[in-house]
Amino acid sequence: MTMSKSAAIILAAGLGTRMKSTMPKVMHALAGRPMVNHVIANLQEAGVTELVCVIGPDMPALEKAVAPHKTAVQVDRLGTGHAVLAAKSAMDGFDGSVLIAFGDTPLIAPETFSKMLTAAQDSDVVVLGFRPDDPAAYGRLVVDEDNHLQAIVEFKDATDEQRAINLCNSGVMCVKGQKLFGLLEQISNDNAAGEYYLTDIVALARKAGLDCSVVEGHEDELLGVNSRVELAKAEGLVQSQLRVRAMVNGATLMDPSSTHFSFDTVLGKDVVVEPNVFFGPGVRVGDNVVIKAFSHLEETTLGNGVVMGPYARLRPGADLKDNVKVGNFVEIKKALIEEGAKVNHLSYIGDARVGPNANIGAGTITCNYDGYFKYHTDIGAGAFIGSNTALVAPVKIGDNANVGAGSTISKDVEGGDLSLTRAPQKNFSGWADKFRARRTEEKSKK
Repeated sequence: MTMSKSAAIILAAGLGTRMKSTMPKVMHALAGRPMVNHVIANLQEAGVTELVCVIGPDMPALEKAVAPHKTAVQVDRLGTGHAVLAAKSAMDGFDGSVLIAFGDTPLIAPETFSKMLTAAQDSDVVVLGFRPDDPAAYGRLVVDEDNHLQAIVEFKDATDEQRAINLCNSGVMCVKGQKLFGLLEQISNDNAAGEYYLTDIVALARKAGLDCSVVEGHEDELLGVNSRVELAKAEGLVQSQLRVRAMVNGATLMDPSSTHFSFDTVLGKDVVVEPNVFFGPGVRVGDNVVIKAFSHLEETTLGNGVVMGPYARLRPGADLKDNVKVGNFVEIKKALIEEGAKVNHLSYIGDARVGPNANIGAGTITCNYDGYFKYHTDIGAGAFIGSNTALVAPVKIGDNANVGAGSTISKDVEGGDLSLTRAPQKNFSGWADKFRARRTEEKSKK
């Protein structure tokens, strides 16, 4: 089997009991993407091209999420060492460096993985350590003056001197492929839990005269997510990173803490984002765009110079070209809004095209669904749609046509025409005064 010189095994078989969920733990999302996919993306950015994800039985959603990467099934959950062994056949013949990561530790930076791969060029086993503010009950990493790892000591087994060490074990390792499975097969489950612990390979490697070393990471990136509380903490850390990235790249966030990004949000230069804006997955924003407060965007594209909101919602398939204006309480779904068009307030545009410089009046809706099928509305360049208009799809409004306010349009309108379905107005002289007088008299008698 031909493989690259760096690979990774991601342990993701956990059920996530503390998450109180029927979904595999690593499928819970951060910034709109499952945790395990964050791990995969960071490993790939570090240069890893071959990945095997160890999953539990009956996890089709997880298997689909990590595709096209390979999966291996850990039928019996007998510890981390046992989980890595489940990937043995998928790694057959590989002799490069193998990173062992965890699907529920999604914040490890690509740079940290790269440091581990670099260290693995000179060491047989590399362990990722960190120095938390409170070492608590973490296992301690005992190193010599040359940073060679002598032992991993569990807190319960540590002496007072060892407990004073603040360099702690994260569980993440990088091991030479030709050594990994030989070491794993020597691990014993002679412990209280009856499990095979990955960390035991350090003692086995030292006994065999192999070199073990430590690379340090930051405490925040080594947060493991085992509960909804920890998931929320991780989300906060990811959002902080995404906000900083947006501002460094030229966007103004008026209230960064209230702006929610997706992992793949792309903002252009000189974008202004007002408070309480939510970006779902798949949003691309051009330059010189203003997104006003309380707006919601997902799977949508905004051209240069767009102004949208406040309280606007762009659903999947909304495509706003340059200099479009979308105002308050407007919802757009699966619609092309061409250059210079305006949909300023209180409108729904779905399954539609709005031509260049067209103007959509307040309260306009495209009636695109008959309970069974969706239909298309086409509004031409320069068309003017009056307020409170219902466009019953499929229907086409020609270039420069006008539709009178309050109309229900179910037939095509030719370019340059005026169309309206307004009922004739009737005025009844003095009716309102008589009505008020009668009601006032009736009320006084009660």
